[in-house]
Amino acid sequence: MGGKITYVFLSTILVLVFGVVGMEGVLLLLTGEPAAMGMGAVAFLLPLVGGWFLWKNTRFARMANRLAAELEAEGGLPVDELRRTEGGRIDRDSADEVFARRKAETEDSPDDWRCWFRLAVAYHDARDTPRARKAMQRAITLHAAG
Repeated sequence: MGGKITYVFLSTILVLVFGVVGMEGVLLLLTGEPAAMGMGAVAFLLPLVGGWFLWKNTRFARMANRLAAELEAEGGLPVDELRRTEGGRIDRDSADEVFARRKAETEDSPDDWRCWFRLAVAYHDARDTPRARKAMQRAITLHAAG
């Protein structure tokens, strides 16, 4: 729950910053000076790009959470079987072992979104965030198609 509160808080701050930058962009556009108008156009576009990025990430997180809830209801969420260091971090060799199993499971059933979801978790545990995100996107796509 703490992660959701942090996300909402930071997103709200970001939207407020977008609003201030957008207003400054409009004010620069209204000056009538070419250089200021150019900066105003860029300042006006930045909140639009940032808002699109925030929307895409929020949508991704909501869909991933929806899949997690569905998988939990089915009893199919991956069990945390990873060894931890004394400091509480995931042991890299343990994460690699689980990853190898999840990868084989996904190769055996490449059209099952559940396998892709578990593979995304394994990628995340192995600290490979870009591949975790791609695997989760694949799970979301397969779930939507099925």
